[in-house]
Amino acid sequence: MIHKISEVIRNRFPKEERIFLHEPKFFGNEKKYVLDAIDSTFVSSIGVYVDRFESELARFTNTSKATAVVNGTAAIQVALRLAGIQKEEEVLTQALTFIATSNAITYNQATPVFLDVDRDTMGMSPQALEDFLDNFGDLREDGCFNKSTGKRIGACLPMHTFGFMCRIDEIVTICDKWHIPVIEDAAESLGSSYKGKSAGSYGLAGVFSFNGNKIITSGGGGAIVSKDSTIARRAKHLTTTAKIPHVWAYEHDELGYNYRMPNLNAALICAQLEQLPTLKESKKKLYEEYDSHFRGSGVQLKAIPKDTDWNYWLISLEMEDRKERDEFLEHTNARGIMTRPIWQLMYRLPMYEHCQRDSMKNAEYLEERIVNIPSSARIEL
Repeated sequence: MIHKISEVIRNRFPKEERIFLHEPKFFGNEKKYVLDAIDSTFVSSIGVYVDRFESELARFTNTSKATAVVNGTAAIQVALRLAGIQKEEEVLTQALTFIATSNAITYNQATPVFLDVDRDTMGMSPQALEDFLDNFGDLREDGCFNKSTGKRIGACLPMHTFGFMCRIDEIVTICDKWHIPVIEDAAESLGSSYKGKSAGSYGLAGVFSFNGNKIITSGGGGAIVSKDSTIARRAKHLTTTAKIPHVWAYEHDELGYNYRMPNLNAALICAQLEQLPTLKESKKKLYEEYDSHFRGSGVQLKAIPKDTDWNYWLISLEMEDRKERDEFLEHTNARGIMTRPIWQLMYRLPMYEHCQRDSMKNAEYLEERIVNIPSSARIEL
């Protein structure tokens, strides 16, 4: 079966000697806009492309405002601060995630609490969230506290895995009941929607990443979006060193961050955003070809969750067990086909092994079985 999968992948990318997991594609106005930014001399953190991208991203996600920043990790860090996270508080999140999710919590001197995921979405399970709060939640006038640790639970941070969206509406409903703000880690899910609403638009704020491996890229970059105009304005303020606007004076009213996306990067992402529908359609066709070849063969292509309009970012297979997973990874990578396992669970890492967690039944099941296969858009240049 492993040989069959390799053959199917190789036939999807017949011109590629080495097949990458996810390559950026530049076939629109990328060079034009970047050269225009260079000619303008506004190549740093101020420029028309920064303003343009923020406006277009807010419109695309149906949010009040977007703030462009240097990367997705910085976006999460600031979004948690916007939610009011304080030192020695806790954030409910998932262990099945890229390490940036947990690191951003730690940058705020808070502690992750790891909850299980659903097998179909691979994102935070509303049932796991509800069970945890029923068992450990203590709702007081000044917030929700963890009975086990005595610490305040300052936020909930679910992650939309590989562009699949978790049952975010249920998560928000549960958190509203417990007075816990929700920040969406939508780093991988630009272009995905759930029940007709864009990724990033459900919680108090949502964050995106535009790293080189994402569906669209600015080289390096991220963004914070929010429907709350006050939160959105504060995001811009904090990420621009908390400087009070003035013609010449340097006045800063709180601790801020120099997390501004440069105009050069914004020029690139403006052009990429124009091509998102084309990229998504190409990737959808690739998924359908995989599905057609694998159906009935015993290969388990991860199905699109119900109510999700997926961006097709990374396409996943579910292997029989860890042994088959590792054999598949060895076989494909040795033959120039880049494949990758899903992430190691966060509590297996030394910096997070002390964190509270639930049973992790589904997360551990997926950790042993999920692999990503080449998912690049195929655009003839």
